[in-house]
Amino acid sequence: MSARNRELLGLIPASLLVTAGFAAVFIERGSLSQNELSDLSLTYGLIFLGLCLGAHIFLRIALPYADPYLFPLVAVLACFGLVMIYRIDDTLARQQAQWFVVGLLLFAATIVFLRDYRKLEQYRYVIAAASLALLCLPRLPVIGAQVNGAYLGIRIPGVMVFQPTEFAKLGIVIFLASYLRDTRQVLVVGARRVLGVTLPPLKHFAPLLLVWGMAMLLLIVIRDLGSSLMFFGAFLALLYVATNRFSFVFIGLLLFGIGAWYLGTHVSHVTDRVDVWLDPLNPARYGNEGYQIANSLFAQADGGLLGRGFGGALLETPNGFPLLPARETDLIYALIVNELGLVGAAALLIVYLMFVERGFKTALLARDSFSTLLAVGLAAVFALQVFVIVGGVTNVIPLTGVTLPFVSYGGSSILANFVLLALLLLVSDKARRPA
Repeated sequence: MSARNRELLGLIPASLLVTAGFAAVFIERGSLSQNELSDLSLTYGLIFLGLCLGAHIFLRIALPYADPYLFPLVAVLACFGLVMIYRIDDTLARQQAQWFVVGLLLFAATIVFLRDYRKLEQYRYVIAAASLALLCLPRLPVIGAQVNGAYLGIRIPGVMVFQPTEFAKLGIVIFLASYLRDTRQVLVVGARRVLGVTLPPLKHFAPLLLVWGMAMLLLIVIRDLGSSLMFFGAFLALLYVATNRFSFVFIGLLLFGIGAWYLGTHVSHVTDRVDVWLDPLNPARYGNEGYQIANSLFAQADGGLLGRGFGGALLETPNGFPLLPARETDLIYALIVNELGLVGAAALLIVYLMFVERGFKTALLARDSFSTLLAVGLAAVFALQVFVIVGGVTNVIPLTGVTLPFVSYGGSSILANFVLLALLLLVSDKARRPA
């Protein structure tokens, strides 16, 4: 069976999941007759399948040798997110569906206009500067939007709140992959050992540290600590793959430890997050900063092994006060565990792991250093985004405001992750194409 036929076959489970999911929501609400329920759920399933088939036909023509599993895995995640958001709010689900369509268009445009993605290397410094500028935008006085103490987006009146960090992460990854392709051998050959630790030559390492350091500083200024962790993790992953020197990673982890200690003891916003993380069920904090994480843990415990079923989660108190704040964005994973249990949450995480595995396999098959590093960086950023939000909701790490890719509500996240998917498929098609 050809790669594209396997991709087509993989889209069937996603369409069935949409149909079954919407049917379950309609049954839970009990507002439709049996015939109406069947017709409406099948209609939603067919519409989703039609959109995916359109994207599949486009890939069959444009990228015939690309990885056959990446797009079906994204389709599963997207349809799962649509069903969960529809269960929370019909209006938000319709908006998410619109963003899904726009994301598919941007996905196709990325493949068309970046067919030779290696030309991005020629503009790496422009891309780095543009990414840093995007990180600055939320701090501007007129358009900057502050949410829960963090400057995460820019407000476009009457349209949306756009989060530029979602696209900045892609630009930083492209710059790191391009720069390390040129300097990776110099970093290893010119390295010196000091006290048993291998140190790279500062002359060639300084530009890399400068751009990365500016990104870190800006992320601290806008208080988007989740994105900061993603940038840092991608930096270390690319550095290790490019140089094969664990000592470089060790130095990075040491610097991270020092920075984490300083931020956790001197920056009030970070200190509050750390205090809540250390003692999430403290009654003194429950009514304020501890409310989110405590109720998240309660909801997950209430779900048990198999969950309470669609509609079984209690989202609001009798007077309309939300029990799970930001349940369509930051805490959607807690809602998933509550309604689908540990089994459903594990299935979702397995889909994410499969996507990351295909990304790393694309890196292994790539024929040039830039393609390898680009695929590693994109897969690492995607994996770290999942880890940051799931780890925060489960109290493994302090809670930060990062969306669950393709599942949480948010237009910026959908669009940026579709660009990420397009870049991975471009690398994959070139790697798998016969010589």
